[in-house]
Amino acid sequence: MVTYVVLANFTDQGIRNAKESPKRADAFKQMAKTFGVTVKDLFWTQGRYDVVTIVEAPDESSAMSLSLSLGALGNVRTESLRAFSAAEMTAVVGKMI
Repeated sequence: MVTYVVLANFTDQGIRNAKESPKRADAFKQMAKTFGVTVKDLFWTQGRYDVVTIVEAPDESSAMSLSLSLGALGNVRTESLRAFSAAEMTAVVGKMI
């Protein structure tokens, strides 16, 4: 599985309908399942980003399909960051020259 930290900001449409955000989050979790993606955590945040989500996807293609499908709904714009666990990072640095 591939882990991503997904940073999201409300669009104008999304902020106008902020009261629906918890329901949209539930719908997002269901949408993610259709791509084989698991939503591990989802937080509403203060500061630069409005929502921070941790997801696990079977591959990059599944994560991208979910991201594009979410963006097409028009409520948020996202930035996805590939995340590495300590074990994965140990393997990565183990390959360094």
